[in-house]
Amino acid sequence: MLKNLRDSPTLAYVLPLAVFTAMLSVPAWFKIENSELPWQVQMPELWVYPLQTLICAVLLIFFRHHYRLSPWCGLGTAALFAVVGIGFWIAPELIRRLLIDCGYQTKDWWRWLGLADRTEGFDPMLIQNSPLAFYLTLGLRFIRLVLVVPLVEELFWRGFLMRFLVDPDRSFTAIPFGTHRWKAFWCSTLAVMLIHSTSDWLGAFIWSTLMYFLAVRTKSLGACVAMHAFGNLLLGLYILKTGLWGYW
Repeated sequence: MLKNLRDSPTLAYVLPLAVFTAMLSVPAWFKIENSELPWQVQMPELWVYPLQTLICAVLLIFFRHHYRLSPWCGLGTAALFAVVGIGFWIAPELIRRLLIDCGYQTKDWWRWLGLADRTEGFDPMLIQNSPLAFYLTLGLRFIRLVLVVPLVEELFWRGFLMRFLVDPDRSFTAIPFGTHRWKAFWCSTLAVMLIHSTSDWLGAFIWSTLMYFLAVRTKSLGACVAMHAFGNLLLGLYILKTGLWGYW
């Protein structure tokens, strides 16, 4: 049974992201708003997300023989696109603060442009009084952000969906990576945008557009993973610097 599952390229590219996405809803099952309760009840993300990271890492290892990240080319372009993409992602929040400082009142429609408050979210400072739990949680958070997320997302969006959309009547593995079709661009880019919250739509659209162009230009899944990993590293460091936990 396990061998049959392991031999499926579709499962290899789809299942890790499916499990990752399903586990995003788990914290809501356990969370109780009460500052007197233990941290694992106030903020279940602090243990659910590490568990999510470990499970998805096991899946990636289990299916590893299906993944081909080479050729390792275009890494300079990947790094540049990561900086540009993350710049666009965080720019709306900077503009929002500037507008508020200039006396403008927040509007409901601002969130559609990404002009949203990013202070609420996964806050590891909740357990900073427990050094072991704090550094373990933060370390696993960065492993999730820089290693697991780039792999599970790029394997699905670029490795599977982008190729599947080129010709649904053929096996996606028969489609060379980076094959361009406008249908593949619009469907994959809009899908990436729509799975994010409305305040992230503009940033996600620009990010996914850059990623698509990188895939077509380099023909390298490894370059896409590298762009995603470097961009997420920059975002993670920015979050720690600013305390804008809503970007997690």
